[in-house]
Amino acid sequence: MKIKYLNPLRWRKSFLALILGGVVFIWFAFFDTYSLWTRFQLNQRMDHLQTKKKELQQETLILKEKIENLETDPSLLERIAREEYGMKKEGETVYKIREVD
Repeated sequence: MKIKYLNPLRWRKSFLALILGGVVFIWFAFFDTYSLWTRFQLNQRMDHLQTKKKELQQETLILKEKIENLETDPSLLERIAREEYGMKKEGETVYKIREVD
C-alpha cells in the first residue's frame, strides 16, 4: 500500500470536495438545529394539529348549537334535567328501571 493514498493532502480536489459536500449534507440533514429530519417531523406535527383544530372547531359548532337549543327550548332542558340528573317536580314519584344482564 502506498503512503500517498493515506495522506489527505495528496488526494484530488474533486474527491476532497465530494467528501466535504457529503459531510455538509449529512450535517444539515440530521444534526443541525433546523435539519431536514426536524423539519419533516415538524411538518407532520403541524398537519396533525391542523386536523385536530378542524375537529375541535366542528365540535365547538355542535356544542354552540346545543347551548342555543337549551336556551330556547324549555322542554328539552326539562327532559335533560329529568333523564341525566334525576330531578323531579314536586309531588312526582320517579321509578328507576334496571336492565337485567
